[in-house]
Amino acid sequence: MTKKLTCVECPKGCLLSIDVENCRVVRVSGSECPKGEKYAIQEIENPARILTSAVLAQGLSLKMVPVRTDKPIPKSKIMEAMGEIKKIRLKSPVKAGFVIVENFLGLSVNLLATRSIS
Repeated sequence: MTKKLTCVECPKGCLLSIDVENCRVVRVSGSECPKGEKYAIQEIENPARILTSAVLAQGLSLKMVPVRTDKPIPKSKIMEAMGEIKKIRLKSPVKAGFVIVENFLGLSVNLLATRSIS
C-alpha cells in the first residue's frame, strides 16, 4: 500500500510517497532532505504528538492552567492521557515550566505548566 504525507520537518513541505507492507515502511520517496524519511517512518510506524491541554485550578487566580508534555507521547495514548489530565486539580501556585506530573502515564514524559499562576 502507498500512503501520501506532507512532511512538516522543514519549511519545504515535501510530498512524501510511502510504501508500507505489514505496517512497516519499506520505501520513502519525495523527500528533499534527510529529515523526510525519518519523519515518514516515525509517522507510519509509531506516530507521537506533544499533548497540550489544561488542568483545573482550585482557589487560585485562574480556573484552569495550561499544560503540555515535555516530549511527544504515542497517539494511541492521547485519550488515556486526557482522562488522567481531567483528574488533576492544582491547589497551590505554580510557575511556568513547573512539573505537575513526573513520568506521566509511565511514558518517561513530564506534564508541565505552561503559565505561571498564583
